[in-house]
Amino acid sequence: MIHDRYQLAFRLYPYARSADQDAAAPVRHPVVILGGGPIGIATALDLGLQGIPVVVLDDHEGIGQGSRAICFAKRSLEIADRYGAAAPMLDKGIVWNLGKVFHEDRKVFEFNLLPEAGHKFPAFINLQQPYFEKFLVDRVRAAQAAGAPIELRGRNRVDSVEVKDDHTVLTITTPDGPYTLLADWLIGCDGASSPLRSMMGLDFEGRVFQDSFLIADIRMLSESFPTERWFWFEPTHRAGASTLLHKQPDDVWRVDFQIGWDVDRAEEMKEQNIRRRLDAMLGEGVDYELVWTSIYTFQCRRMKQFRHGRVIFAGDAAHQVSPFGARGANSGMQDVDNLGWKLGMVLRGQAPETLLDSYHEERAHGADENILNSTRATDFITPKSKISHTFRNAVLTLAEQHEFARPLVNSGRLSVPCTYDGLSLTGVDALPGGPARSRPGSPCPDAPLGDGFLLNRLGGGFTVLCIDTKAPGDLTEDGVTAQALTVRSGDDPTGALAARYLGSARAAVYLIRPDQHVVARWDSHDETALRAALRRACGKDTAQ
Repeated sequence: MIHDRYQLAFRLYPYARSADQDAAAPVRHPVVILGGGPIGIATALDLGLQGIPVVVLDDHEGIGQGSRAICFAKRSLEIADRYGAAAPMLDKGIVWNLGKVFHEDRKVFEFNLLPEAGHKFPAFINLQQPYFEKFLVDRVRAAQAAGAPIELRGRNRVDSVEVKDDHTVLTITTPDGPYTLLADWLIGCDGASSPLRSMMGLDFEGRVFQDSFLIADIRMLSESFPTERWFWFEPTHRAGASTLLHKQPDDVWRVDFQIGWDVDRAEEMKEQNIRRRLDAMLGEGVDYELVWTSIYTFQCRRMKQFRHGRVIFAGDAAHQVSPFGARGANSGMQDVDNLGWKLGMVLRGQAPETLLDSYHEERAHGADENILNSTRATDFITPKSKISHTFRNAVLTLAEQHEFARPLVNSGRLSVPCTYDGLSLTGVDALPGGPARSRPGSPCPDAPLGDGFLLNRLGGGFTVLCIDTKAPGDLTEDGVTAQALTVRSGDDPTGALAARYLGSARAAVYLIRPDQHVVARWDSHDETALRAALRRACGKDTAQ
C-alpha cells in the first residue's frame, strides 16, 4: 500500500525519444550507467560535474516508490555536499544523534553517535529514499543547465549486454521499440536483483539469514516518541521478537518487527494483521495511517569481483547487507565516492586502467567490513539456539547496570566510513604523534576552519594540506596537480582541527585524494615524498 505523497515526483525523467534511436549506426558513449536509483544518479552527477559525458538508462521514469532506505549517514551527506546536493537533504531530513536500547520494558542504555562538536553535518538524518533521490535529480537538472553532459533516459530497459575487450554493446527496449548503443565503460547500479549481473552470468557469495522482518511506515501525530532511534529486544507488546522505531519527515514513523522465518508472508501482509501488530505496540486508540509496508530477510552477500573489464558494479548490485546499521545506501554512496574520481582520471588519460582495480580492492574491503558488522548484528538480534539466546539476554542484563557490557550489545552497528588500512594506494605515515582517525587510508574528519569547514576547502582534486607549515605551492606530477592548502591550527579556536590532524605533532603535511581520503602524511614538507605518494595514489607506482 503506497500513499500518494511518495509519488509526488515519481516521473522525474519521463520517456523521450533520443537522437541515438534515429542514428544510422549505434552511437558510442564514454560512460553508460544502468539504473536510476540514488547510486546511479550520484555516479552520473560525480562524472558529469567532472565534464565527462554520461548516459543513465533506467527502466522506470524516476524515483522509486516506498520509503525503503531512510537513514543517511554523515559521510553520505559530506559526499552529497561535494556534489552540491546536501543542503535540501539536511533541510528536509530529521536530524538525530541519540539511540536507545530496551529489553522488554526496561531501558538498557543510550548512546550518542556524535558527541563532539565541530562538524558541518550530524551523525545521521532520517530521510525517505524518494526524497534523497529527488534531491540528487534536482542537482542533476541544475548541472545540466550549467552545461554538465548528463543525460537521463527513462523507460530505457537494457535487455542484453555483449562485453567486448574495450567496450560493451547494449540492446535497449523503449516504448518506440529497440535500439543499440555502445559504451566504453558500463556501470551497473541496478540494485540487488541486478539484471546486468544476471545477463553476465554473475552472482553473489554470502549468507541469507533465516528470519523475516515486517516494515510498516505509518503516519501519526505522536508526542510519545522523541526523534531518536529506539530498539527493543523482546518487547513486552510481543508484536515481534524485536522492534525498531525511527521518525521520518512528514510525520511518518518507520517500525520494523522481527516476525520469524516460518511465516505466511501473504497472511502477514494483510492490513488487519499489520494493524494488529501496530496496535499492540502503540496501544489502543492511537490514530495512524499506513503509508508503506514490506517484508524482507537479512542477506549479507557480495560479488566476488566488482570490476569485470569495462563493466563495473556499485551499490546493491555489488553487495547486500542487512538494513540494521544503515549500511546499504551509505555504503553505495562510498562506492560512488571511490569510483568517480578514479574513472575520471582514467578517461582523461591521467591514470592507467589498472587504477580501477583499486576500486574493487578498496570497496570490497568496505563491503567485507559491512558484512562482518551486519552478520554480527544479525546473530545478536536473531539468536538461533537456546544457549545463544541465553547468552544474548545475559549481555543485555549486564549492560543495564555495567558500562563494560554495552559495547557487546549489537542492535546494528551504525554506518561509518571505511578506512583503507594498508591497501595498495595507501602511502606512508611519517607523522609521529598523529591522530589515528586521520591516518593514511582514512576519510578526512571535518573540522571548523575560519567561518566554514575544512572539507569544503579541499575541492574536488588532490590536495596538499599543510597545517602550521607552509607549502611552496601547487604540486604537479606526471600531469596530475595537487592543490596546496595552507592553514593554521589557530584558525580553529575550538581546537578540533589540531586534535583531529596534529595530535601531539607541531605541524603536519597531508596528501589527500579527491574522495577526501588520506594518502599519506608527514611532519614537514618533503617534495620527493609527496611526488612518490601522488604517483602511488594515481596507480602509477604501488611499490613502497
